[in-house]
Amino acid sequence: MAKLRTAYFCQNCGTQYSQWMGQCKNCGQWNTLVEEVVEKPSSRSLPSSKTKQHVINIIEVEAIEEPRIKTPSEELNRVMGGGIVLGSVTLIGGEPGIGKSTLLLQLALKMKKKVFYVSGEESASQIKMRADRLSEIQNPNCFLFTETSLEKILHEAKKLEPDFMIIDSIQTLQSQLIESSPGTVSQIRECSNEIIKYAKENNTPVFLVGHITKDGQIAGPKVLEHMVDVVLNFDGDRNHLFRLLRANKNRFGSTSEIGIYEMISQGLKEIKNPSEILITKKFEELSGNSVAVTLEGNRPMLLEIQALVSTAVYGTPQRSSTGFDAKRLNMLLAVLEKRAGFQLGSKDVFLNITGGIKTDDPALDLAVVASILSSNEDIAISEHFCFAGEIGLSGEIRPVAQIEQRISEAEKLGYEKIFVSNLNKIPKRKFGIKIEEVSKIEDFHERIF
Repeated sequence: MAKLRTAYFCQNCGTQYSQWMGQCKNCGQWNTLVEEVVEKPSSRSLPSSKTKQHVINIIEVEAIEEPRIKTPSEELNRVMGGGIVLGSVTLIGGEPGIGKSTLLLQLALKMKKKVFYVSGEESASQIKMRADRLSEIQNPNCFLFTETSLEKILHEAKKLEPDFMIIDSIQTLQSQLIESSPGTVSQIRECSNEIIKYAKENNTPVFLVGHITKDGQIAGPKVLEHMVDVVLNFDGDRNHLFRLLRANKNRFGSTSEIGIYEMISQGLKEIKNPSEILITKKFEELSGNSVAVTLEGNRPMLLEIQALVSTAVYGTPQRSSTGFDAKRLNMLLAVLEKRAGFQLGSKDVFLNITGGIKTDDPALDLAVVASILSSNEDIAISEHFCFAGEIGLSGEIRPVAQIEQRISEAEKLGYEKIFVSNLNKIPKRKFGIKIEEVSKIEDFHERIF
């Protein structure tokens, strides 16, 4: 058996130290070093000549497309790049209660494959109750196993030989080779390594659920995200219905796609056209409302921007935003006052993106400015107008990427006019929507009011 030795691991970043110290030199956190027993090989054997790989010219390598498993969720297929690759290991993280376990349980119930669902947090009866709520038709080849011992899980997996495996969550697993509690850096590293080894040897795709820290990072060593093939982030506001699935890492496809779900009583429902749901059908025109054409990855959609500008009651003006970067809001307000002459320094400004969506697309700048000016002057913007443009520090309206996709999405949803930068290269083909090209904020203000 391998010899064991102790080492100190930072529970925040995973850095290893030979002795205890008060502060981690890597991440700067205090009192995060914990002593753990780690495995130390007694000897290192050199690789045999039989398994030695030969040097090969890249031109001679034959490209083989990885086979994929299509899932019942089109949104998940989109994010994964067309489906789940055999033998891949996917790590999905997100806030507690956001819907990670719900998403994977729905997947297990609807897939026509043999699924091995391992839970270290819930009992079999709890999972069954949730399964009855999520789906009337359930997969007869879905097998549950409530266990935290890594050795027992892998033993049962080798006996069952599943087509697909789900582990909820990686922080609850414990290996007998490591004498430390579940969730510690050494346990997560050891358990992940053994699971990845099993997935590659048996060509079985595995989904791992990962808890996150208060900073929004997946708990455990950062090396865990480097080891797996795909890292998905499931986010959204728990007080709203919409959930966004993003790929932070994908060895088999693009990371620019997103999946959008709606949380309902029967679980997660896929949103095919988010623009139609996120835009409020107004019965009367109100000031402070505008529509922005944004891109989430390669997916265009329309968002409603709401702004409220009022006189500061307590002397010190407030700046608050939901779903939009507060620092960028302050920058846009400074540009409006310095470059365009609008007196906003003594007024409260509140900004909101409806639906609980968070985005950092700079093309929202034009719609944000339109909402602020509309609320400040108490003049409503036509509900047939939409906006796509970035604001520079000198007050100029800058071009944005993939303008043709944005225009086509606005045209498809029936908008009559879209405001864009005059520096954008507009395709010469004829659109069914009028394109207004603007260059400065002053010019833009005159066009919309």
